[in-house]
Amino acid sequence: MKTIINIKADPEVKAQAVETAERMGLPLSTIINAFLKKFIADQSVTFNAPLYPSRSLQKILKQGDKKLLKGKDLSPLFVNMNKMDKYLANL
Repeated sequence: MKTIINIKADPEVKAQAVETAERMGLPLSTIINAFLKKFIADQSVTFNAPLYPSRSLQKILKQGDKKLLKGKDLSPLFVNMNKMDKYLANL
């Protein structure tokens, strides 16, 4: 016997989820049941970060690239940890 779960979702999210499930040839209930089974088995929830950096991080990365190309703000090459520790202690 099946049961009904009522959840609140943004209308756009629901529409996109239904559309995606249909493209995969699956009903949305199958996707949700699979998620719930994984949730039970793992006893955890995983949220994935976007695969692209935010605008602020993109800006920081571009600044770092410019400094790298100019040879600025680079640490020396260390051949042992003691020299690295001394260098870092004097920053």
